[in-house]
Amino acid sequence: MESAGQDINLHSPTKGLLSDAMTDVPVESAASARSRAAEGLSLAEEEELRSELAKVEEEIGTLRQVLAAKERHCGELKRKLGLTPLDGLKQNLSRSWHDVQVSNAYVKTSEKLGEWNDKVTQSDLYLSASSTLEDWNEKLTQSEAYKKTQETLSQAGQKTSAALSNVGSVISRKLGDMRNSATFKSFEDRVGTIKSRVVGSRENSTDCLHSPSGAGGKPPEDNAPF
Repeated sequence: MESAGQDINLHSPTKGLLSDAMTDVPVESAASARSRAAEGLSLAEEEELRSELAKVEEEIGTLRQVLAAKERHCGELKRKLGLTPLDGLKQNLSRSWHDVQVSNAYVKTSEKLGEWNDKVTQSDLYLSASSTLEDWNEKLTQSEAYKKTQETLSQAGQKTSAALSNVGSVISRKLGDMRNSATFKSFEDRVGTIKSRVVGSRENSTDCLHSPSGAGGKPPEDNAPF
């Protein structure tokens, strides 16, 4: 049987050489690896270290169990207090931000930024630019165009306030004239007459309901046949 670039003969005399060669490769046992890792240590020191390692691993397991119990108890307390996971997230974020602010990296970064700010504000380029901007501002505020613009805006504001005041006065005067007119007074008289009639009719109907009917205050006899 042939394949591309390779001949495979199951009856070849070299069959089994590869497996025999692999069996001749020395396999490092765990004991030899441990002995080489602990090279330079006496047997008593190695046993002592292994005993300490076992104790530490046992303590780690105990602490994990205690931590799990504490977390369950914490969850029960939060549930009884009505605290949601969102509240816990907010507390964690606030605590993390506080830890960042008090960290050495944050403090050093803030100090560096402060130093850079001082250097920039005290540099000749910054001082020159600030002085130039102040000169431009002073020239602008003292220019004729700026003054005329301010005067125009001030006059416009005064005119607007006067116009609004005049409109209010006119409206008040118109309302007063309307109340004093004969038409408005006639309308008020009619409204008063209608109101007095309505009140009088209600009083009469109330009196009729409470007054006894018939002569001698006796109720009328019911003569209707059964």
